[in-house]
Amino acid sequence: MKTVILSRSILTTYNLKFERKAQKLFSKLGEPVKSQFKEKLRKVLENPHIEANRLYGALSGCYKIKLKQSGYRLVYKVEDGELLVLVLAIGKRERKEAYLMAERVLDK
Repeated sequence: MKTVILSRSILTTYNLKFERKAQKLFSKLGEPVKSQFKEKLRKVLENPHIEANRLYGALSGCYKIKLKQSGYRLVYKVEDGELLVLVLAIGKRERKEAYLMAERVLDK
């Protein structure tokens, strides 16, 4: 029996980098929230352009990761030329902390 390969994709993994303030906030998170973000970030590094998580308006070109149970959001930007996922902000959803923080980082 002959095996025919119809398509072969080369898996490109992106690197992860945090903005300074986002790194501080991430380190202060509880372990359950941190591990949930880590799991989702692993998947994002393999495929960072998730259309359902794309943000618009002032955060056009950015994406979000949401943890529904804890209410946390993480906002990241993809730099394809450098194969980089840059975490801009982390915060609670109800006060839009992550989104406002990400806007401030982008305005710099």
